[in-house]
Amino acid sequence: MRADRLVAALLFMQRRGRVTAAELAGELEVSVATARRDLEAMSAAGIPVYPQPGRGGGWSLVGGARTDLSGLSANEAQALFLLVGPAAAVSGDAKAALRKLVRALPQTFRADAQAAADATMVDPTPWGERDRRRPETVDVLQAAVVRRRRVRLTYTNSARTRTERTVDPWGLVDKDDTWYLIAGTERGRRTFRIDRIDAAEQTGEPAERPDDFVLATAWREVVGDVEERRSRTWATVLVEARFVPVLRDRFGRHCHPDGEHEDGRARMRLAAPTPLDVARNLAGWGALVEVLEPVSVQAELARIGTELADRYAGAR
Repeated sequence: MRADRLVAALLFMQRRGRVTAAELAGELEVSVATARRDLEAMSAAGIPVYPQPGRGGGWSLVGGARTDLSGLSANEAQALFLLVGPAAAVSGDAKAALRKLVRALPQTFRADAQAAADATMVDPTPWGERDRRRPETVDVLQAAVVRRRRVRLTYTNSARTRTERTVDPWGLVDKDDTWYLIAGTERGRRTFRIDRIDAAEQTGEPAERPDDFVLATAWREVVGDVEERRSRTWATVLVEARFVPVLRDRFGRHCHPDGEHEDGRARMRLAAPTPLDVARNLAGWGALVEVLEPVSVQAELARIGTELADRYAGAR
């Protein structure tokens, strides 16, 4: 959850003593489902937030209704700052929220809490690549999700077709520095890559979102669909055991052991969307990898090999 929302939730709970997910949702201007997930996330992180079932129940914060955070123990304060601290490295809002939270803690906890916040950081820049900055469109879409406002998008899909559409924004996902928008459309739920959104603006119209929508669940379904498409072609290969970690790093979850060959080499199963995709990933290995099946992958490798031989025949 966002650091500023975390601080607001904690202070609201201490003012009220006991709150329901609906009350917290109203205070934070988020959905009831989001408020419930935030409460569960705080509890899982070690913050002393616990539910009380039954009539008149709700969620309570150990320490009672005070205007500071002195209800937290030293260990609980550290757990809270370990959760929030990494976000401060990449978010100005999170950094500001962190400073406010430090001031709200008892004096005796502040040094350890600050040390916990500084113990971990997030470096969003991959090795050997340019700095990937968060797209400005994300801020527009986040505001629309929180305020439940429809958004007008100009979008260019993978086939380079440009369209304009109005959608109901449901949630945002940052996966390995690539942002995605999950939204409701006339054709049902859709997922949009934010780096393909050319323009986005709120319309002022209220957005509709299913009451049972859970972002984490929806994203798991998206990932499942993508992984299924990415594993339509399977190949069986032989490689020396010492190269298996490299192969796994390249193919990820689409690389599985399949026993050992009689000559001692490891037998592996690899997958990619098409035979050509498998071949492209293996061509650079040369004779280090032997493809046993399917013939379609062998044929693509042979074609690539012939092309390279013809192109560079005079270089010997």
